[in-house]
Amino acid sequence: MNRVPADPTVLHPFPDQPRVVLLKPLVTSPLIDIGEYSYYDDPDDATAFETRNVLYHYGPEKLVIGKYCALGTGVRFIMNGANHRMDGPSTFPFPIMGGSWAEHFDLITGLPGKGDTIVGNDVWFGYNAMVMPGVRIGHGAIIASGAVVVDDVPDYGIVGGNPARLIRTRYHDDDIARLLALAWWDWPAEHLTEHLRAVMSGTIGDLEKIAPRS
Repeated sequence: MNRVPADPTVLHPFPDQPRVVLLKPLVTSPLIDIGEYSYYDDPDDATAFETRNVLYHYGPEKLVIGKYCALGTGVRFIMNGANHRMDGPSTFPFPIMGGSWAEHFDLITGLPGKGDTIVGNDVWFGYNAMVMPGVRIGHGAIIASGAVVVDDVPDYGIVGGNPARLIRTRYHDDDIARLLALAWWDWPAEHLTEHLRAVMSGTIGDLEKIAPRS
C-alpha cells in the first residue's frame, strides 16, 4: 500500500479533473492566507477563485482559511471593500463615478471595517454559500448550500438559511472540547496517512488513541 501523503503543492489533485484546485498553491494575494489541502470545486474556472470568489478585497483586512476545508461551487467571500456609507440620506458611492464627483472621494475612504474574515480548519461549504465581512467560522463547521453567513459560526456548528442560523452542532460541548484539544489538522501528514480511516469514520476515542505523542 502507498504510504506517501498526498502532495499539498499541486494545483490539481485530480489531473483529469481541472474543476478541482488546491487553494494554497493557487492564491497569490498577500491578503489571502489558506492552509494546506483546502480545495475549491468549480466546473467553469476554479483557477479564477481569487477574482471571482473573493470580492471587494482591497485590504487591509485579510481572508484566512484553515487546512482541509472543502469549498463547493460558487462559494463567495464578501470583503470589507463592499461597504457603503449608511450615515447619510444616500448609500450611493458617487465619487467612484468620476468627474467632479471624485473630489469627494474622502466620503468613501476610511469606512469602518469588520476585521479579518477567519475560517477554521475542516470546514465544509455547500454550493453557493456566501460569507459576509468579518465573520469567524469555527473548526469543523458545515455551511449549508445557499447560506448567507452574517454572524460567527461556532466550532462544529451547522448553519443554513438567509441569514444563516445555527441548525445544530455536530457534537456535544464536551466532545467538541476533546476534538479541539486533538486538533488532528495539525498532525503530520505522514501520521494522518497511517490513520485516515479513523479520522474519517472513527470515534473521538479512536482519535485520542492514535494521537501523536509529543
